[in-house]
This record gives sequence, C-alpha cells and structure tokens, in this order.
Amino acid sequence: MTTPGDPFMSTGDPEIDRALSQLMAQTAGFEEVRRQIDEARGRGEGANGQVTVEVLATGSLRALRIDPRAMRLGSEVLAEAILEAVRQAEEDASNQVTALTQPLMDPPWKNDRR
Repeated sequence: MTTPGDPFMSTGDPEIDRALSQLMAQTAGFEEVRRQIDEARGRGEGANGQVTVEVLATGSLRALRIDPRAMRLGSEVLAEAILEAVRQAEEDASNQVTALTQPLMDPPWKNDRR
C-alpha cells in the first residue's frame, strides 16, 4: 500500500509493486555509496611523516602539508617524499572506494538465480 508521499503509486499488481519497491531500495543504496565515495579521503605520508598528503577519491590533491624540518632534506629527497605520500594517499583512496563498491559488484539478486 502506498501513501501520498510515496514516489510511485500502487500498480495494483503485487509482484510489480514488490519489484518497484526493491528497485527504489537499491537506488537509495547506490546513492548512499555515491555519497560515501564523495566523502572519501585518501591519506599518505613521506619522509617519516614530515610530508602528509590528502587526496579525494578522484585522485585530486586536496591537501599537502610539509613540515618545516622537511625543507632540510634537499629538493630531490623532498620531491621523492611528496611523490611517495601521494602514492600512498591514492592507494588509500582506491582501497576505500573498492571497499564501498565491492558489495555492488556481487549483488544479492545475482545469487537468487538457480
């Protein structure tokens, strides 16, 4: 039975109504995963924590912090530390996205077929 606030009205066919209800629940689940991916932040560090990086799930750099002591490392070592921190942050973000999307790759209805 539907209420005035329901996004769809009853079709009168219980099987279709059940399928539509399941589709709406799955869509809500997909939207929640999308929101969580949007909020995911990968973090990494280099030079024993003197360089820290944060990236978005897209891989875009969100934050870079360089401890003043890291300036004594020299330009090449500092550059390597930044690259290492970015690599770690990207891997962290990728792992988070994989964890969030893995349940979508093997949906429950896939196992219902016999």
